[in-house]
Amino acid sequence: MFKEFFSSFASPSSLHKAGVLGMNCRNYKFISKYNNRRLYPLVDDKVQTKTLAAKYGITTPGLIGVIEHQYQVKDLLHIIGNAKDFVIKPAHGSGGKGVLVIKSFTPDRFVKASGDTLTFNEVYQHISNVLSGLYSLGGQYDVAVIEELVHFSNIFKDYSYQGIPDVRVIVYKGYPAMAMMRLATKASGGRANLHQGAVGVGLDISGGHALKAVMNNLPLTNHPDTGAELSRIQVPHWREHLIIGAKAYEMTGLGYLGADIVLDADKGPMMLELNARPGLAIQIANGKGIGGVLKRIEHYYPKDLSPEERVDFVLSFGKK
Repeated sequence: MFKEFFSSFASPSSLHKAGVLGMNCRNYKFISKYNNRRLYPLVDDKVQTKTLAAKYGITTPGLIGVIEHQYQVKDLLHIIGNAKDFVIKPAHGSGGKGVLVIKSFTPDRFVKASGDTLTFNEVYQHISNVLSGLYSLGGQYDVAVIEELVHFSNIFKDYSYQGIPDVRVIVYKGYPAMAMMRLATKASGGRANLHQGAVGVGLDISGGHALKAVMNNLPLTNHPDTGAELSRIQVPHWREHLIIGAKAYEMTGLGYLGADIVLDADKGPMMLELNARPGLAIQIANGKGIGGVLKRIEHYYPKDLSPEERVDFVLSFGKK
């Protein structure tokens, strides 16, 4: 997976010196050490995550309803009520699996983000698949979460194909450590998941501007579908993005986590979901290892600061 990124390094010792974090090291030194497994449901269950986020003042897409049992699926139209658009997600899903975005609908015709249409029976079957655990972690029985559709800011309209771009922030002990923007492509099916073919753009943690960009682990300069120049990306409301990630530390008690944040045109930055086992492709998008950053946070960053104070420290540290 990291072949292209690692090609300039001659040996494992060179990788270690460059601060490149591998999966085994991540799992042993960070996830197992700082993420108690009893806390995983707080991020693996999207209903729990949304409820907890509200208590900590973190904005999330509004909850329209939850379908827990098969007999409730027939009441979908009643559940969504006056909503003009919505998203259906498995509560325990991951990697964007099972997410269905509906941009508009009538009682018997549902229009997806791609423009393709589904019948009521097809949406009914999708929700039934969600309940059966087809998309869930471990294949356990699941519930379908129906939430408001994010209306993303036009500032990124040229940088994503159909899907909503999001910002992934890796947070270590409450400090934002590394960030990237994930941009949907035609190849990724409109989803912002790098392993499905989305574009990853490394972001400067102290300013929110683009550093490097990759797709399928290979560097690129322009979005493959829109042609937009990726180096021009500058994420607005950057401090607010980082504060959401920093607050997720107190919210969950997880010492090493990934926060996925989207920019709504009306509500500003909002948390989409959290991840207790964030992937390592963010290193490729940034063109550097995260290990050195984690070590600095561990040994040199102040303790006992509020989320806002931690973010301001990161912002000011990057300008030195």
